[in-house]
Amino acid sequence: MRALLQRVSRSSVSVGANVVGEIDQGLLVLLGVQQNDTHELADKLLDKVFSYRIFNDDQQKMNCSVKDIHGGVLLISQFTLAADTKKGLRPGFSAAANPEHAKLLYDYCVDQARVKGAENNNKIATGIFGADMQVSLTNDGPVTFLLEAN
Repeated sequence: MRALLQRVSRSSVSVGANVVGEIDQGLLVLLGVQQNDTHELADKLLDKVFSYRIFNDDQQKMNCSVKDIHGGVLLISQFTLAADTKKGLRPGFSAAANPEHAKLLYDYCVDQARVKGAENNNKIATGIFGADMQVSLTNDGPVTFLLEAN
């Protein structure tokens, strides 16, 4: 399971002309689910997402997590993160989870993120699994990290 984290000052996701999720300061999390991913891996990854220290403290050092700043989390499924790009000029998707498995784990991640968000006063927003989505963001920094759970 992979999560691309982008520290944002704001972000939104639209399907068609409708905004379906938006946050102010926080994290845009693009989530890629692979074939062998499990609930346990999802839990490990979400713990890391909520605790990863990429927000500045008073001394402008990255010492704060999204929990610490009570920031928003916009969680969007993105199967292309499961792509194999090691060879050739076209990505391969043999490691990506099938849509049914990916949706189950994505929905699990959304549910668990909402629990964590309620505990830490974080706004949780999402995209729509499998939809053609347009994502807008203002990347703060820019600060972007790829997290993997294995």
